[in-house]
Amino acid sequence: MNRKVKYIFAVILSISGFGIAALLNLLIPQVADVTFEKKQVFGAFVDSNEAYRFVLLVLMAGYLIAGIVDYFFDKRRDKYRKQALFRFVCGIALFLWDLLGTKLQVLTQPFFPGPAGIMEAFISEGHFIWENTLYSLRLYASGFVLGVVLGVITGVLAGWFPKVSYWVSPVLKVIGVIPAVAWMPFALTLLPTAFTAAVFLIGVCVWSLVTTLTVSGVQSTPKTLLEAGRTLGGNELYLVFHVAIPNALPNIFTGITTANGYAFTTLVMAEMMGQPGGLGYYINASKVWSAYYKVFAAIIVMAVLFSIITWVIERIQDSALKWQKGIVK
Repeated sequence: MNRKVKYIFAVILSISGFGIAALLNLLIPQVADVTFEKKQVFGAFVDSNEAYRFVLLVLMAGYLIAGIVDYFFDKRRDKYRKQALFRFVCGIALFLWDLLGTKLQVLTQPFFPGPAGIMEAFISEGHFIWENTLYSLRLYASGFVLGVVLGVITGVLAGWFPKVSYWVSPVLKVIGVIPAVAWMPFALTLLPTAFTAAVFLIGVCVWSLVTTLTVSGVQSTPKTLLEAGRTLGGNELYLVFHVAIPNALPNIFTGITTANGYAFTTLVMAEMMGQPGGLGYYINASKVWSAYYKVFAAIIVMAVLFSIITWVIERIQDSALKWQKGIVK
């Protein structure tokens, strides 16, 4: 079997699992005593099963287009082919989940709704979920950007100037081991609004991680590079911006990537403890009414958001660290 045939097989395998899930959702009758009402979505009346099948078709179309595009790039082609089996298994897993959670409802209800049941949240409260998603994004972006900027600045100063490190290091050792959410009572008391309190918590979480790794990166700058910079006539400012910071970039991005996960966790916890909106707030409100299909819908949105944010950070990192290609495996 030549390479082209293998790749075509990988594309077929990637989409076939989702195709099987969509087809069986259509053909297998609803055994459990539950009905899904049709609701208007973008001018069309659909029920939850139809919306679920539409999502599966979108996934199939997405992986088909990705397969066609990736074929023309060596690394992406190999990566796509290696992940084909995983995609197929995901499609079969969705079918089994749909069968047990929606068609038969063998899984304990309402705690484990099927994918069609989860789609009910999107078609009935799509606008409300979107509003809470935007609130979470605004809150996350405010705290994350603030924490990264202050973390890099503090880390560079503490890594380069021993006198700054003298004051910053003890603070990092204390704040770094305390979960950001533990500061919530103080933040709500001292800051004017719940939003600013949550921004503070996310900022503190990100700041401590980014600062710690930035300090490590700056302090690990080889002396030979610094001496070479001085020999070429560079002053202290030049050495900081053209030698120390470039050397620390891998550490800085490691801190940003790690902080991203902690910031997202802090975001959800903060929204569950006093925010007027956000996905964490939506989960809390849904849990009170035992609407667990809405909880799952919010979790799915969180997973997609986190994946997109992580992808953006990785693309920025790849662009900033182009010089590492061929040097670091």
